[in-house]
Amino acid sequence: MARKYIPRDISWLSFNGRVLQEAADETVPLSSRLKFLGIFSNNLDEFFRVRVAGLKRALAVDEKEAKNIFFEKPQLILDEIHDIVISQQKKFNDVWEAVQKEMAKQHVYIKTSENLNEEQQKFIHQYYQDEIESNVIPLLLNDENPMPYLRDKSLYLGVAMMKKDWQYETKFAIIEIPSSQLGRFTILPSSKNQVHVILLEDIIKFNLPYIFSYFGFDEFTAHAFKITKDAEFDLDNDINTNFAEKIAKAVKSRRKGKPTRFVFDKEMDERLLEFLIKKLNISKKDSIIPGQKIHNFKHFMDFPNVFKKYHQPKERTSFTHPQFANQQRITDVIIKKDVLLSFPYHSFRPLIDLLREAAMDPDVKTIQITAYRLASNSKIGNALVNAARNGKDVTVMLELRARFDEEHNLEWKERFEMEGIRVLIGIPHKKIHAKLCVIKKRVNSKTVQYGFVSTGNINEKTAKIYGDYCLMTSNRAIMADINKVFNALKRPKLDLQETLKMGTGLLVCPTDMRNTILSYLDTEIAEAKAGRKAHVIIKVNSLSDKILIKKIYDAAEVGVKIEMIVRSIYCAVNQKTFQEPIHAISIVDEYLEHARVMYFYNAAKEHVYISSADWMTRNLDHRVEAAVRISDKKLKTELIDMLKIQLKGNVKTRILDNILSNDYVRNGKPEYRSQIELYKYLKSKT
Repeated sequence: MARKYIPRDISWLSFNGRVLQEAADETVPLSSRLKFLGIFSNNLDEFFRVRVAGLKRALAVDEKEAKNIFFEKPQLILDEIHDIVISQQKKFNDVWEAVQKEMAKQHVYIKTSENLNEEQQKFIHQYYQDEIESNVIPLLLNDENPMPYLRDKSLYLGVAMMKKDWQYETKFAIIEIPSSQLGRFTILPSSKNQVHVILLEDIIKFNLPYIFSYFGFDEFTAHAFKITKDAEFDLDNDINTNFAEKIAKAVKSRRKGKPTRFVFDKEMDERLLEFLIKKLNISKKDSIIPGQKIHNFKHFMDFPNVFKKYHQPKERTSFTHPQFANQQRITDVIIKKDVLLSFPYHSFRPLIDLLREAAMDPDVKTIQITAYRLASNSKIGNALVNAARNGKDVTVMLELRARFDEEHNLEWKERFEMEGIRVLIGIPHKKIHAKLCVIKKRVNSKTVQYGFVSTGNINEKTAKIYGDYCLMTSNRAIMADINKVFNALKRPKLDLQETLKMGTGLLVCPTDMRNTILSYLDTEIAEAKAGRKAHVIIKVNSLSDKILIKKIYDAAEVGVKIEMIVRSIYCAVNQKTFQEPIHAISIVDEYLEHARVMYFYNAAKEHVYISSADWMTRNLDHRVEAAVRISDKKLKTELIDMLKIQLKGNVKTRILDNILSNDYVRNGKPEYRSQIELYKYLKSKT
């Protein structure tokens, strides 16, 4: 029976398959292929921590209710996940073998503990004593004692130890690899024309006789393994508990997460493997996945830069937007006109400068901004601190529930509050995902407001690799609606439907964005039924909301032209009843496609929005999100042009079809790589 919807988690695995395609692509620079292997691995870890964990929880829920949420029965999805992951793991291993051969052509080699020359052996023995030993804590295992706590995200060596005169007894131990403290890679002494790299676990493995010298063992085998645990947590509803304390408590509770995956070197001692599975209480329902020697490939995103220069990615450095090229103050420019920044092609610097100017401007009275994921040493954060020190009234909406950044954001919360900044921590049960800023200044007894609305995090680090849009503006309607959002965030106990009623500046979730999108789609449906042009272009990270998918189906059935650019999750399926099949593509390339854009032909009026919200139920109903319509004609044309460039791509573009084939677009036309063409398009305007 053909599917009407692709389950979200199956679609996500297909997306991760596209990441693996990039690692397999021989035209991709070798350093980038290694990074894509790392991204694939890291993505899969998070998938098991969150999504697989959620599916396993759903097994205890009413089957009909669970099927409504997941599109199919959770157990059927889990079974399919297992088969896909095993298949992808085999492909991953093949790609890794191919990458190592390419590395060898550049005379770069990964050395193991077994194939070191005498000089290298002396080096790593001394290196272990000098740099590593204090970070290594061997733990002996036995049946009588409980299993030591094993951390998610960590890599372990499982060690089997014997004495030659012991015929039957084998002792077991585990060692956590301290990669977070020491890094994963060490460059070894080697000849001038070669580079030898050894992994931290192999240095430890070589030194096992030294580590366990007190016990008299003379035979050792050691193999890597890792466990992935349930990373979701539930906040209790104790109204007397400070919300920030709840988050801190919940982060700590992850230590108790149940295993969702156990990955091990398939050469591991069978007795040790059986012992670990038993002691970790891993059942057959949990994913037990045999793998190769190396695990935690996420570290390969930071592999040493040892490759020849001509194998590095071609530099396409970001450049200053032409509106700011003559070194005018950012503030002066955007008070006069709207400016649309396109990252990472345009420099992120104007956002930093905007806040730095506000911090120093004696006329500026208040700054209000949302922060979802700040960089570790954020220039944005530092500018806000300086503004507070200069007497400005600064308010920061800091989302403490940004997954896996909770502890980092708690640190920023403490620092901001020490500097006198008012920190908002959101609304119960609603993440604040909108990317907003409003700055107010008094000039000649008048209040002037300006700021921005963005599709991506206010983060200068990710702005170098994430494709996003940011509208810098002083539009009164937009500023008025941003103020309404902050007023609602300051009074989280009030009725959200009332406090988040917008004017004409923004669309917001969870109040009016969904209904407005449905209204736009209804207009296109009516136009198509009347025989007139009807056209929709949607660019998102993910499409999984069943209500919106059903409306898209309704539109396709009457002939509305629907084009979709979806980076990851895509749950829609073309049906035989469609007059106009949905044309859906996915772009996976050097930069991560993160922007959300909505285009509606709208009876020749052409409305275009940029948004923080994906077309997922969690975004539309359970988060505070914001979208802004691009009203400036020049900027609207520019944004439509950029959508057309992406739709035209045929190099890094895959077709999103019903069978999840991930086939590349091959249309017989000259090669057209959309990210490079976007760079050229924007650069031509400077």
